Amino acid sequence: MAIDHAALHEPLVEWVFDQTAAATTEYVTITPFAQLHGLDEPQSFRLLEACTEWGLLSDRFATLGDPAANLTPRGHQWMRERQRRRNDFRLRSTAARTSLLTWLWEQKASGISLPHVDGVLQSSLSLFEGQRLTLGEFGRAGTYLESKGLIKGISSWQSEGPIRAEITAEGQDCVEHFDADVSAYERQNDSGSTTFNITENTGNIAANSRAFTMNATTNKNGIDAEAVVVLARALRQAAPSLELPEDDALEFTQLATRLENEAASGNPDPSRLQRWGGSIIGILNSPVASGALGSVLAAYTGMVLPGLPPA
Repeated sequence: MAIDHAALHEPLVEWVFDQTAAATTEYVTITPFAQLHGLDEPQSFRLLEACTEWGLLSDRFATLGDPAANLTPRGHQWMRERQRRRNDFRLRSTAARTSLLTWLWEQKASGISLPHVDGVLQSSLSLFEGQRLTLGEFGRAGTYLESKGLIKGISSWQSEGPIRAEITAEGQDCVEHFDADVSAYERQNDSGSTTFNITENTGNIAANSRAFTMNATTNKNGIDAEAVVVLARALRQAAPSLELPEDDALEFTQLATRLENEAASGNPDPSRLQRWGGSIIGILNSPVASGALGSVLAAYTGMVLPGLPPA
């Protein structure tokens, strides 16, 4: 039987980690893992050898006829990072979008029209860091992809996202030329120049433009309270377009409200405004903020609130 060692690398490392987590210096036989995957003894040794060459497992205390292993320091670090990524809402959301779009591309290439979205759960594409993504996560991914015109589908009032869907021509382009990376696809297809007049902002802020012109005024003697009020309102208005995770979105809008209330109080405290503005810039410059708009708002926040870290 031909064994795909690459497909079993990560499962074996995680299995050994689970078996030895309470005793990091103890070696454990991998025979139960081998039996679970239908491996004989020579195949078990070859798999273990492959994983030790990968640098994540050690077999130096293995006994003859009984392959045993534990994680190396590098292996423990790899597992910690794997667990961190698994619990990252933003990474899981991105993975669900990429996986669903790729799966729908495969279905269309196979001549299948409007497949049930829950079929993706039977595919290896539904695995993220060795853990299967949920139907709810794929439902939210479907809603997002549909809103971007990358898929089209049939929904029901009981479902989260389309229950049947198929990829559009735009979605095919995203898969074939951008490896189903929706953010990269959108950045590449953004065009034109948008004038970003925050000081007079009363309408929607453009979220997907490649170039911006920012017209701003600040008080030379310090903070211009009126400019801060306008900035705060612009930040709240832009929040949905930043596609922040739920907790970050809540913190972001709360900080913007604090800015506005403090600036409108008649006697604003510059240190408070700068502290809250610094937190806003931190969110806008972090990976959780989607698209070019975050960088634009971070730069403008630094202009309105002098003395903050540069964007």
